[in-house]
Amino acid sequence: MNIELRPLNESNKNECINLKVTKDQEQYIATNEDSIAAAEENADVARPFVIYADDVAVGFAMFAFEPDYEDPDDRYWLWRFMIDERYQGRGLGKEAMKLIIAYFKENGATNIRLSTKESNVNAINLYKSLGFKPNGDMVDEETEFELNW
Repeated sequence: MNIELRPLNESNKNECINLKVTKDQEQYIATNEDSIAAAEENADVARPFVIYADDVAVGFAMFAFEPDYEDPDDRYWLWRFMIDERYQGRGLGKEAMKLIIAYFKENGATNIRLSTKESNVNAINLYKSLGFKPNGDMVDEETEFELNW
C-alpha cells in the first residue's frame, strides 16, 4: 500500500472534512473542519496534510513549524493526527507516522512534540512504538510526548 502526505488544498478539503474518528475517539481530537479553521488562523506556522493510501484519503495530520521560535525544544509539534474510522486497524496510522517523522527530519526539525490524554491508550501505544516518550510536561489535561534525534 502506498501511503503519502498531500498538502491540504481546495481540491482535497471536502475529502478531509468527511474523515471521522470513532464516536469513542471524538473526545481526543477536534474535527477536521475545526482543525482546518485552526490551520487558516495560524497559517504562519500550521502545515495541514491529508493522508492518502493508494490515492484514497484516509486521515489528516497538522504540524506546527516555528523554526525561529526562541525555545528550540518547542519549535516542532504534531498538532493533529487522525485516521478515519473506516481505515483504522490496518497499520496505516503507523506508516503515516513514519512519513510524518521523516517529513520533520527532512525539514530541519530536531524533535517532535505532541500531547494526548492519558486515556488515549491506542494513540499512546502507537507513539511509544515509534520512540516517543513522555517528557514530564502537561498541555492542559494532556500528557506531552516527544521524539528527539
